[in-house]
Amino acid sequence: MKRIIYLFQILLFSTITALAQRPPSISSPDVHADNSVTFRYFSKSAQKVTLVGEFLANPVALKKDTSGIWSVTVPAIKPDIYPYSFFVDSVQIADPNNTYIFANERFKRSIVDIKGDKPLVHSLQNVPHGKINYCYYQSSSLGTTRQLLVYTPPGYDAFSGNKYPVLYLIHGGSDTEETWTKVGHANFIADNLIAAGKAKPMIIVMPYGNVRPAPMPDFTKDVINDIIPYIENNYSVLTDSKNRAVAGFSVGGGQTLNIGLTNTDKFAYICSYAPYTATEEFKKNFTDWNPDATKINKQLKLFTVSVGTEDFLYESVKQNIAMFQEKKIKLAPFIVSGGHTWMNCKLFLANTLPQLFK
Repeated sequence: MKRIIYLFQILLFSTITALAQRPPSISSPDVHADNSVTFRYFSKSAQKVTLVGEFLANPVALKKDTSGIWSVTVPAIKPDIYPYSFFVDSVQIADPNNTYIFANERFKRSIVDIKGDKPLVHSLQNVPHGKINYCYYQSSSLGTTRQLLVYTPPGYDAFSGNKYPVLYLIHGGSDTEETWTKVGHANFIADNLIAAGKAKPMIIVMPYGNVRPAPMPDFTKDVINDIIPYIENNYSVLTDSKNRAVAGFSVGGGQTLNIGLTNTDKFAYICSYAPYTATEEFKKNFTDWNPDATKINKQLKLFTVSVGTEDFLYESVKQNIAMFQEKKIKLAPFIVSGGHTWMNCKLFLANTLPQLFK
């Protein structure tokens, strides 16, 4: 009997100790009615906690209460979707109380969605919704099996006989094949624009653009030789160049230029968003480039390059725009305010989709 009581006491002590060590349940972020947002973090041992986010001009310090909960309330934020993170004693971490994580292989960030009073083009709205399919394909170019995401529009039926145009949409440098849906809300943008009659129903293919340790130019081979055939063998799609588009952001924007402009017989729509072009592939393709501008301009129905005026790539993008124009390639620049952000990415995509496949 004494042994049972002793074991019970040990168990009770262990349980109380574990509960005492468990951090309190806190809510973060809390978006308020006036679009101000409260962020919280728990640590009794941290010396300093700061908040960084693309809604802030500068980092903001959190204040600690007697229970070890750090908090700060940021005044009204313009409705949009924003990445943010904490720096805890100079170490960057995502918000441990927020399950909405930025899909990225380098940056550890969370996401806060400021919805506002009116639904935005990227918001989940009461309209018919397409589907996101996670697919695996065999890449002969890379000698491996790879993953991509495929958005099919509302009402898609592979057996109906209806065939759809295709947009190949590429993410940024350290992002993943999920970033365009989890951060860019490409599926909701398409849903909303299709429902409003502003965009044609289309299939959107979101591949994983990082092919390392293979040479990065091999991604172009992967798209042309493996991804396009996989889609055309497995989905009900139109297969001529006038029903095929390529678009991408940052490194993906540079890949878009490499893929599209070296294959204008395959893509009639090329949409590059804040392209990063300081790559060997771009230099090889476009240094001393002597294109047949007349032929390319006949093949392309839309060639657009988008960038924000505060983007760190703004000057290089302007130089690329000037280079293409000097080569007599018809180009429609789309220049807005803002930086190298996924807020602008959503804007670029929403501007692009209504122009495709007309």
